[in-house]
Amino acid sequence: MNRPNPSTQTQVGLASWLGGGSIFIVLLAVAAMAIACAVLLDHQVAQEALVRAQLAVTSAREQLRRDGEDLLTNARVLADRPALPRLLETPQNGGLEPFLRRFGETTNVDVAALLQGNTVLAQSGAALDWAEIVTALQEQGERFIVAPKTGGPLIFGAAAPIVGTPARAVVLQLSSATFLAALSNQVGADVQIINFATYHAPPDDALTPLHTRALQGSSGGAAARLARGNQYAASMVLAAQTGEVVGLLDASVNGAEFAAAVRSFDRVLLIAALIVAIAAGVLGMLYGRWLARPVVALRDIAERIGRGDFSAAVPAVAPLEVGALGRSMDEMRRRLVDLTDALRRREAEAQAVLSGVVEGVFAVDPDRHIRYANAQAAKLLRLAPTEIVGRFCGDVLRPQLVQGERPCERSCPILAARSAPQSSAREILCLSEGETRSAIVLSAPPVQGIQVQILRDETDLEAARRARDGVLGNISHEFRTPLAAQLASIEMLREGLGTMSRQAQGELLANVERGVLRLMRLIDNLLESVRIEAGQLSVRQQPVPLIQVILEVQDLIAPLLGQRDLRVAVDHAGVDVTVRGDAQRLLQVFVNLLANAIKFAPAGSVIRIGGRRLATRTPEVEVWVEDDGPGVPSASTTAIFERFQRGADAEPEAPGLGLGLWIVKSIVERHGGTVRVERTAEQRTRFVLTLPLTAPALPLAETRGESGSGPGGAPIESRA
Repeated sequence: MNRPNPSTQTQVGLASWLGGGSIFIVLLAVAAMAIACAVLLDHQVAQEALVRAQLAVTSAREQLRRDGEDLLTNARVLADRPALPRLLETPQNGGLEPFLRRFGETTNVDVAALLQGNTVLAQSGAALDWAEIVTALQEQGERFIVAPKTGGPLIFGAAAPIVGTPARAVVLQLSSATFLAALSNQVGADVQIINFATYHAPPDDALTPLHTRALQGSSGGAAARLARGNQYAASMVLAAQTGEVVGLLDASVNGAEFAAAVRSFDRVLLIAALIVAIAAGVLGMLYGRWLARPVVALRDIAERIGRGDFSAAVPAVAPLEVGALGRSMDEMRRRLVDLTDALRRREAEAQAVLSGVVEGVFAVDPDRHIRYANAQAAKLLRLAPTEIVGRFCGDVLRPQLVQGERPCERSCPILAARSAPQSSAREILCLSEGETRSAIVLSAPPVQGIQVQILRDETDLEAARRARDGVLGNISHEFRTPLAAQLASIEMLREGLGTMSRQAQGELLANVERGVLRLMRLIDNLLESVRIEAGQLSVRQQPVPLIQVILEVQDLIAPLLGQRDLRVAVDHAGVDVTVRGDAQRLLQVFVNLLANAIKFAPAGSVIRIGGRRLATRTPEVEVWVEDDGPGVPSASTTAIFERFQRGADAEPEAPGLGLGLWIVKSIVERHGGTVRVERTAEQRTRFVLTLPLTAPALPLAETRGESGSGPGGAPIESRA
């Protein structure tokens, strides 16, 4: 009879014992842990539900506080509206209620109103008991909460004084069902607000004990699990600025989801116990086999290290030689782990650098197929990274054809950099949907078959350069023309001092004067545009006789009128009014309007200035300057008032920087007026200004039909 192999019996027995023991110990440990975890989890879930309810009610109160701040901001915005004092001056016109209704719709407040003392001047929204609201406003200040004694939702409000008037702007928000639904959605719980003025603490309500604790406790409120159903609730007191309790804020969460989580955890724990027990038995048997076959285990680990898996440590084994081999392999594994970590750190640093640069970066192989592209390159090319990698670079960049040929064939910077330190090229990239971008492609020499390119987008820079060059060129041209004319006149005057007649000298001096006026107007417009852009344009508010401004403008531009034999016809009756504004700014407005008319009016024609009072709620006057020049296309009626813009059909020789009408619009709007351009029935171009008067408008007479007629229908003209 053959004797059994002792080593074989030991190996099999050890593996079996390890497997069985592992299963028993793991099952015992998991069972104890499951019981303990179930008890702890149930307690923890209850605490979590209470914390969630408390957090919800706290978040709801914080949201109400922020809503109160928003209401105060809205009240101040309403009080600061420029049109509000004007509407308060004439409340009988009925413009306050539409104004408040539009404001309420814009800011999503329930009620917007104007109070003067205890009197409601106007309001929009639901009808309310304003006596309680006024009392709360007087007691609590600019932010207040009202608990209506007749019941209903709480009223959150804010008020702000209207500058220059005894009135106040008031905005209100009701704790309606819609408001509470939105608040519940924000905090993730069912939120209710109880009016404390009508609260009677019903004994059959499960929330009554919670309300009692909240009223007796601190500002943090109270939370508890309700007896009815599986509900967790928290309650908090809402107090006014005076400390008076005005309401109770409740938040409740459903405990069903927490109970479901506990049941799910129990199932997972049971399944995990079975899996761990089975895994422990299998690993126990494998561990026994490993003890019997250490060399096989070392071979397996060596194979895993060879595949790049450094996670398994080499265990110590009993045989001395195998143990030394295992220690050497473990040292080798640690060094490989350190080396791999260093390489990964360097790769992460390189990725961080490539992701942080502003320019796009992409790399190509010897066939110019893209192997890498950073996020900036993908964003510039309007493509996803998956749509870039693996494709030919010319198909991705899509450079604009040069003489019918793609630059990739002859002038590719990638190919040029392979025989030079580096290469660059400016290309127009044709992106999707017809978009084009101007870009610089910088290419480096290849390294181990990979070639890196930098893609720099210069579209915006090119546009800025073109705009700058255009403006500088226009300014240089506008300054050079009058300076050249003045220089020529001065040279002629110097050469003919002794021989030239007085009339000829006067004409030359008039030319110099016109050039100086033109330069002064250009410089004034440039300086004014800088002030406007910097926000330094201030407008004084004082009575200004409009007819004096117009007559002063006539004197200033008389040389320019005489140069083209133009006349100015002023309707004195229409413009003999006093407006509220800045005389110097208004002078600049009419200088620019008349200079614009002089440029386009036919030689020998008449420029007409007229006006009329408007039948509006506030006293206003409408003043116009019209000429017989070509009209403004309908598409340009708004664009001509933009900075550095001229009409689409403006003559090339017509001087100007495109600033005059922009300055006119800026100054007029700062006076509280408007400006527009239109074409009259007589086919004249008319620029119309609307300016505020200093006094209420007088009863209107019949509207005059011709803007250029004075008293009795006779035009009043002035010729330069």
